[in-house]
Amino acid sequence: MSRYFKAKIINNLPLNNKNSLLSIEPLESIINPDPGQFYMLEVGNSYDPLLKRPFSYFRKTSDGIQFLYAVRGKGTSLMKDCKPGRIINIIGPLGIGYPKPQKGFTPLLVAGGTGIASIFPFAEKLGEKAYVFYGARCKDELLMLNEIKSLENKLFIYTDDGSDGRKGTITYALNEFLIHNSLPTYHYLLYACGPRPMLEALLQIANDNCIKGFVSLEENMACGLGACMGCAVKVRIQNSNPSLPPFSKGGRGGITKSGFVYKRVCKEGPVFPIEEIVWI
Repeated sequence: MSRYFKAKIINNLPLNNKNSLLSIEPLESIINPDPGQFYMLEVGNSYDPLLKRPFSYFRKTSDGIQFLYAVRGKGTSLMKDCKPGRIINIIGPLGIGYPKPQKGFTPLLVAGGTGIASIFPFAEKLGEKAYVFYGARCKDELLMLNEIKSLENKLFIYTDDGSDGRKGTITYALNEFLIHNSLPTYHYLLYACGPRPMLEALLQIANDNCIKGFVSLEENMACGLGACMGCAVKVRIQNSNPSLPPFSKGGRGGITKSGFVYKRVCKEGPVFPIEEIVWI
């Protein structure tokens, strides 16, 4: 089966003045996605914009695939105007998703805002094994709550202003959980997707509590296939080998004297070990 396929738009439902849920029906057999993977979607009906846009898939249903998205620029503005019945070109699933938790570890899934689009299918797959922390600035920015509450996970909802769930940031919520839970922190495994400041704060919490984990990154992508190098991020490695060429087999990029490499979010990611990312 090819990763290139055509799909029909079933629905394009506005959730609020900024976010929508796009449902598509593939018109041919497709590869089943793993939680954390993404698709490149055609958003315009001409050569402007020329490039497809990347979106984590929210849910795979019996009818097709759903995508949560926020209107942020020209591409997503055009996407909001896509009507049911329209045929679009799609590439996917792409990238590396969330690795399965090792035996003996309890997964902590943390999502901020539209980051729930990436976390939701993993929470659905893990069921009651996982704790899910979902936060946003206010009630209106919490998306698909009925679907999230229907899952079997242990769920914590937080808003910065206290308009829904408990009041506080999602990083505050995770800290409180770790302080008051009796299980040694090194038995947890963290998975997260959300705004960059949230992910940076989670790294500090993970370091302070000796927790390993993984984060899904968002970067501007052109091809989505690893050819253009436009989405490369700086990561930290151990035992660097200067003889390795840039983006050599195995996912290692051009190694600098400092022991850093550049990895492509679309190819070696979007999910990376949290301790690898160089945030500055």
